[in-house]
Amino acid sequence: MFASDGPSGRYLLQPLLHDAAICVSAPAFAVSARDGQLRGAGADGFYDRDRRLLHTLHLAVDEREPEAIGCHPLGPDRMRFTAVHRYPGDPTDDPTVLIERVRGADGTETITVRNDGARDRRLRIDVAAATDLTDIATVKSGRGATPLPAVATPTGLSWSLVGPEGESHSTLTVEPAPGAAATRPNAFGPVTSQPEISDGPEGGTLTWPVLLLRPGARWQVTLRVRGRSSPLPPGQPDAPTLEAPWSVPTVEGDRRLVALVRRGLADLRALRLADPMSRDGDGHEDQFVAAGCPWYLALFGRDSIWAARMLLPLGTGLALGTLRTLARRQGRSHDRFREEAPGRILHELRPGEARHGRGLRLPAHYYGSVDATPLFVTLLVEAWHWGLPTAEVERLLPHAELAMDWVQRSCGQDQDGLLRYRPRPGGLVHQSWKDSTDAVRDALGRHIPPPLALCEVQGYAYQAAVGLAGLVAALGRADRAAELRAWALGLRKSFRDAFWVDAGDADAPASRYVAIAVGRALSPVTGPASNMGQLPDTGILDPADCRDVAAWLCSAELNSGWGLRSRSALVPGFNPLSYHGGSVWTHDTAIAVQGLCAAGRHAEAARLTDGLLDAATHFQYRMPELYGGDERTPDTPGPLDYPAACRPQGWSAAAGVALLGALLGLRPDAAARVLTVRPMPPEFLGPLSATGLRLAGARLDVAVDRTGAVCVDGLPEGWHLRTEGP
Repeated sequence: MFASDGPSGRYLLQPLLHDAAICVSAPAFAVSARDGQLRGAGADGFYDRDRRLLHTLHLAVDEREPEAIGCHPLGPDRMRFTAVHRYPGDPTDDPTVLIERVRGADGTETITVRNDGARDRRLRIDVAAATDLTDIATVKSGRGATPLPAVATPTGLSWSLVGPEGESHSTLTVEPAPGAAATRPNAFGPVTSQPEISDGPEGGTLTWPVLLLRPGARWQVTLRVRGRSSPLPPGQPDAPTLEAPWSVPTVEGDRRLVALVRRGLADLRALRLADPMSRDGDGHEDQFVAAGCPWYLALFGRDSIWAARMLLPLGTGLALGTLRTLARRQGRSHDRFREEAPGRILHELRPGEARHGRGLRLPAHYYGSVDATPLFVTLLVEAWHWGLPTAEVERLLPHAELAMDWVQRSCGQDQDGLLRYRPRPGGLVHQSWKDSTDAVRDALGRHIPPPLALCEVQGYAYQAAVGLAGLVAALGRADRAAELRAWALGLRKSFRDAFWVDAGDADAPASRYVAIAVGRALSPVTGPASNMGQLPDTGILDPADCRDVAAWLCSAELNSGWGLRSRSALVPGFNPLSYHGGSVWTHDTAIAVQGLCAAGRHAEAARLTDGLLDAATHFQYRMPELYGGDERTPDTPGPLDYPAACRPQGWSAAAGVALLGALLGLRPDAAARVLTVRPMPPEFLGPLSATGLRLAGARLDVAVDRTGAVCVDGLPEGWHLRTEGP
């Protein structure tokens, strides 16, 4: 959370978000304190396309701040803030003047002042506004920028900034506009609406000097924040124009899961972006889910892929849009600064170069990810199994082949055949989902630098090769399938030889565990971590391996009681509020549950699921990017916020659907046209049903009753059902 040194040599600090009110409609969002005031501090502001358009919007009534009494979301993209304005001489303690601010992520804010008392009120309203027009990376680093001069306009205020990469502009306009009628009819008497506009070197003010509010009257004004940067790089994702490309199921069962799915899908709708390069005049657009708000409201290969994978039970539309968007930007040449290589899948796409502090400088198109490329292949394979039309599969297959070529070339750089990352100076040091600078530590707490082969990345590569082999075999390419399977077997053997570590303790959950990574000279990075929880679903483990991994995942070392800790609580360097050194990540726990269910380890999966669902109740079912990994005890009221976590976060919002699919035990096989259902036994979390799922374009309804009996309705034509379990 530390950023670069400030001008005085002191640390600059990343803004905290744990108590922020955030509304989002990608690519725009707004962040403020829970009283609704934007004070120009921390991450406060209205944003669009990674640019802060306004950082101050401060309301005063009679030169006093209203007293906040409520903050209520009206959906992912709107927030209502309620406050009161009291008078010391009133004969009653009851507030009579209420102020309501309804804010939209699209840059609109409606202010309503209401007089619910029995006497006339004469009020002065001041709205101070300012901005620095800085980029989100600067805000995240804690650096901020100097407020810009405001210029009064006939309709409000405006700001502009000319920099080396172009120009940025923003405006704040008022409706009714200045110059409109000074009063508006009101059943309880006239209401003055004419503002005075003043500008200055650090911002401006809109002032309504005298508002007469008779009993029962209300005054209302709408402010609109707009802005842009130019030139905007071509191909930058923008807001979608079509509906979300997934179904909305009706879920019945555990009320926590029902609420988690519902809230998650609402947040995912707000996090959608569309690729303008996909619009060809026929009404089509490719949509994907941005990584998270506020820091990562952009295309992130790994995050967008995982969100699409998790939502496959609701249809293949999101997977198709994500795959196409990434395929258009797949690496074509070697570029050291961008870390681009032929076949490599993009890590992140921003409107401009980002300087994060401490020497971290990332280009707008950045490929520094070791896992997005094999995950791209697996997303295509899984979308095929869920019924992505063959024509679409065949159009994307060359991109999957190029991605697999990059994986195999990268593995071929070392004799052991493992997939490693070797970052450039100034890029991301660690290039998997645990990408903070101290993400990889050993059992002594020492930081282990790259080159590194992470355990879950080997699983991703193995799963990609085996999955692609099955796909090309179904398309009649038996020779290529055999090559891929042989290569995957070699990787599996290298993994088994290098990654297992003897626990060295008779009281350990199991006699061995999987190292988080292998460093130079095949030295394993010791110390149990959550990374091994992403292996059971990849197929690289056998049943005995899954048993040992399951034991570790449910141990007190890794299972906090609210979800899976990223690092064992019993090793030096554990910190429950470390980004990757002890915190709980929502998506990480959900992926572990998926793998445990697939491996038939339902008891262990149920324990992790129950903890994650209990945590969801404390976050009002808007699951954050991560949260504290402190031990759950009878006296613990709930999990602790990680103070700078994104919320909403794409793969966290998708975790509810991932759990739903895992607990129902859905496994489609497109080659055999078989849907296997292996549900979690109902004695763990009760009966469960979902209507309105999608398989091969058809509506699918699945129910598991209290006895464990499975009922499936709506199988596509030519498909067959196989049930496993009771």
